[in-house]
Amino acid sequence: MIENEFTYDVIVVGAGHAGCEAAHAAARLGSKTLLITMDMNKIGQMSCNPAVGGIAKGQIVREIDALGGKMGEVTDKTAIQFRMLNRSKGAAMWSPRSQSDRKRFIEAWVETLSNTPNLFIWQDTVTELIIKDKQVQGVKTALGISMKSKAVVLTNGTFLNGLMHIGHTQLIGGRIAENASFGLTEQLKSLGFRTDRMKTGTPARIDKRSIDFNELTEQLGDSDWHHFSYLPSVHRELKQMSCWITYTNPLTHDTLRQGLADSPLFNGQIKSIGPRYCPSIETKIVTFADKEAHQLFLEPEGVDSNEYYVNGFSSSLPWQVQLSGLRTIRGLEHVVMYRPGYAIEYDFFDPTQLHHSLETKEIKNLFFAGQINGTTGYEEAAGQGLVAGINAHQTIHGLPEFVMNRDESYIGVLIDDLVCKGVDEPYRMFTSRAEHRILLRQDNADERLTARGYELGLVSPERKEIYDAKQQMISTLTGFLSSTMVKAEDINTWLEGQGTGGLQHSCKIRDLITRPQISIHNLAEAVPALKEAISTMSEEVIEETEISIKYEGYILREKQAADKLQRLEQIHLPEDYDYSQLQSLSTEARQKLNRLRPTNIGEASRIPGVSPNDISVLLVMMGR
Repeated sequence: MIENEFTYDVIVVGAGHAGCEAAHAAARLGSKTLLITMDMNKIGQMSCNPAVGGIAKGQIVREIDALGGKMGEVTDKTAIQFRMLNRSKGAAMWSPRSQSDRKRFIEAWVETLSNTPNLFIWQDTVTELIIKDKQVQGVKTALGISMKSKAVVLTNGTFLNGLMHIGHTQLIGGRIAENASFGLTEQLKSLGFRTDRMKTGTPARIDKRSIDFNELTEQLGDSDWHHFSYLPSVHRELKQMSCWITYTNPLTHDTLRQGLADSPLFNGQIKSIGPRYCPSIETKIVTFADKEAHQLFLEPEGVDSNEYYVNGFSSSLPWQVQLSGLRTIRGLEHVVMYRPGYAIEYDFFDPTQLHHSLETKEIKNLFFAGQINGTTGYEEAAGQGLVAGINAHQTIHGLPEFVMNRDESYIGVLIDDLVCKGVDEPYRMFTSRAEHRILLRQDNADERLTARGYELGLVSPERKEIYDAKQQMISTLTGFLSSTMVKAEDINTWLEGQGTGGLQHSCKIRDLITRPQISIHNLAEAVPALKEAISTMSEEVIEETEISIKYEGYILREKQAADKLQRLEQIHLPEDYDYSQLQSLSTEARQKLNRLRPTNIGEASRIPGVSPNDISVLLVMMGR
């Protein structure tokens, strides 16, 4: 009986953002799942900034929620500031972002996982995979335990051979004061996996009591109805707090330059690939030498904590240089550090070695998710974890794999980019990466994905009923706006007051809402019938209806473009075809097609180095 104690359907290694979503998804779908973590007190740890969401990342979190994942709910429950970014731009650019209480974020994840049926947790370190006939069959741990499973999901974050740098000081670990993980990289390399090193970093944490807030600019959060989860029962429960803005200055830059000789980034100590879009402060002052100031955000770590995160001041300089630089900044002249910033190097694996399900091509039933695939960010990790957890369950039960297209979700864009293009720096999601971003808005993630989550079994019947009711309300409101007329003599004076032209004749309310100066809410003040129609409707219904009307033409064109590209996805390529036979393909195309093995023409078209002419050759080969 004890010998069979550690036998599972799915084992998830690592309890960061990818691991939490993977374990919850697999267990929720019905697989007996084990989540292995080095420290049960660090489940869902926010290793860097105490925030979730942001540009494009916020859309990923809403997609996770729409599919039945948990990041959105955990974030809402632990939020201490919420903001909808880019409200001055078009709706496709709106991105939710939330500061969270770091301690309560962990507590919320622990509560979520502890109450998930079929899910078990074990504190230990995985040192080896059990593999037979190119199929994973479990793991071995530092405690000497062999654990059996039908599938394994690796979500090791920055822990694989992790090495931290603070000036010339080097510390072995996956996170400050936490051990690194050894053995897995070496085993996977011996099996033929391609691996490399990446670098990321984090700023100093400082004491609130040493900050002069009178010298800083306060940044308040939004107080409206927006949040991450589509569930109406989920809301912000904690006291809302402000962030604070300050700037570096020439004296700051001069102080930091004096330490560049001791910077691991510039003295050759760090040789791995760093993030282009989240550079350290020393990289900023070198790359943008002509810039006299860089904006910094001081972000609270929690309602009961004096710890503040200095966003924009990531550094691996010696701690003395970091502290001296901080004390040249307005409002931080007498600042006290809890700990300095540091850089960390870690192993990752070329993600082109994965299928779109995130199963490895080399070893069956082995899945990778998160920073092990060369990505950066909690949200990117969580999205991959959700997909990997779903597919681990699907695969071992003989069910169809779960894959999202590029016109269906940002998560689909993320995974397709990783699998087809690989990475040459830590991958971070941006709205510009999605060619169909007008379809992938933060407001309509449930419309795109909740039905799919329900089909899988991740979305509960109760949640599906809430979604269906919302869609019915949107349909009702859209129908009202499309059928109700407004007379010119009743509305022209008001229209002129809004800075828009009057009507020559009566028109439908819907036509007025297409004007940029007019919203459903302000028009309701002039049209009593509209005010009555929306009186019982939620703000979410009203906003999504308005966005779909205002951007209807753009949305239609985007859907048509997506449909054309989708046709290429339906033209499948042979699994074992030898592309070196096709001399009409470019040399680079032959090499990459043989190495990456795209499953269809659409995937092939997104591989760097495969030209439109090469795609034409493939279409001829397939008889198209």
